[in-house]
Amino acid sequence: MTYSYALTQDLTWQSAINWQQPDTPFMSYAYWQALTDTGAIGQQSGWVPLYVLIYKNPRHNDNGDASNNYQDNLPQNLPKTDTFENLVAAMPLFIKGHHQGEYVFDHVWAEAYARYGADYYPRLVTAVPYTPVSGQRFWLAKGAALTTEIWQAAIVAIDEVAKQTGASSWHGLFMQHQQITAAKPLSSMSPQLLERQGCQFLWHNQKLTAAADNHTDNNTEDTSAVQGINSFLDFDDFLTTLTAKKRKNIRAERKKIAKQKLTCRIKTGHDIGSDDWDIFYQCYAMTYAVRGRHPYLSAEFFEQIAQSMPEHLMLAQALDEGGDIIASSLFFYDDPKQKNATLYGRYWGCLEEYDSLHFELCYYLGIEFAIDKGLAYFDPGTQGEHKLIRGFVPTKTHSLHRIYDPRFEPAIANFCAEDRHYMQQYRQQAHEALPFNIDNMPAFKG
Repeated sequence: MTYSYALTQDLTWQSAINWQQPDTPFMSYAYWQALTDTGAIGQQSGWVPLYVLIYKNPRHNDNGDASNNYQDNLPQNLPKTDTFENLVAAMPLFIKGHHQGEYVFDHVWAEAYARYGADYYPRLVTAVPYTPVSGQRFWLAKGAALTTEIWQAAIVAIDEVAKQTGASSWHGLFMQHQQITAAKPLSSMSPQLLERQGCQFLWHNQKLTAAADNHTDNNTEDTSAVQGINSFLDFDDFLTTLTAKKRKNIRAERKKIAKQKLTCRIKTGHDIGSDDWDIFYQCYAMTYAVRGRHPYLSAEFFEQIAQSMPEHLMLAQALDEGGDIIASSLFFYDDPKQKNATLYGRYWGCLEEYDSLHFELCYYLGIEFAIDKGLAYFDPGTQGEHKLIRGFVPTKTHSLHRIYDPRFEPAIANFCAEDRHYMQQYRQQAHEALPFNIDNMPAFKG
């Protein structure tokens, strides 16, 4: 099978054919439409979008004419389309002059380029903007599977865009392990596909028995939870898997909430009202304001997803003694019937500081919600060893990188190899610090 590609800037292709259900809410049409409509992606934000459309040949095209939405200051003389017959896959590709909102850090690479008088920017990025959540980075048509040949067509497109824009590199961030595996046969091509690995912390809704710990899931690397098998009955049931000291510490933290005369509640979907969203945004913006920064996402973005994807939204709130909301934490979650259904902790903020409130609103209420909904996993967000001691297991993340300047590629390849070794050691050390008792300690999986 041979494949060709075309490029577009708009999202009309998303509604043109039947696509497979995305593996996370962050690859849904509603989410990307909200990013587009509210300016979170576009020229002003510095996330200049292209979508690489992969066609099964022969592709019936519009003879190469640019679509009306294709801007003059973007790459020209590349295949473009507004027809979608034989479309089998699509991939986002951003032209970026900065590294904000990515969460896979390459500052040292940029500094190395600068020391030698070379331009590291622009660069190309395949990612979900502002969202450090591992998952698919291709949309696939129903009945299609991601193959090495589809990857190869995508890389040809990426290379051509890089050539025309003068991009130094391409970066595929927080990529699902299975999608990276499909690219492995291309890893030795020139330039190389370089892999970096990271670490995030994932809560598993499962007591670890010998049978469960030996289970290998087909779609989720470094995890052992199986939906509905040995899942927890409630939060106290989860606590029984921890050491006595850790159980005591967590219970003490939770008691502090009532002692400070705070109450917490959860709302989902359309039960989250406009006033709730207004206060949430104040809390969210405060998180950036204390660092002297502006929020990545606008209030309009949250207003839009509240209407377009309410079935994926959960809001945790803390109220003071007078009933005023003083903190909010926004979560997304998969359809509970979906395999490996996951809760995602995304945005948090508070208008007043209270002891242990962050842990209650961002972790403990999330665990309770995941148990109640029967979700297999809870991804609380990037970084933070404080998650580790609360039962979140260190989990491997993946990214791919392609460096076009042969002067820098060997050094960056060595960096990636050394970094993978370091991150494996880090994950192992983190694993040894997990709070589980001896009967519930998961096996280390690298």
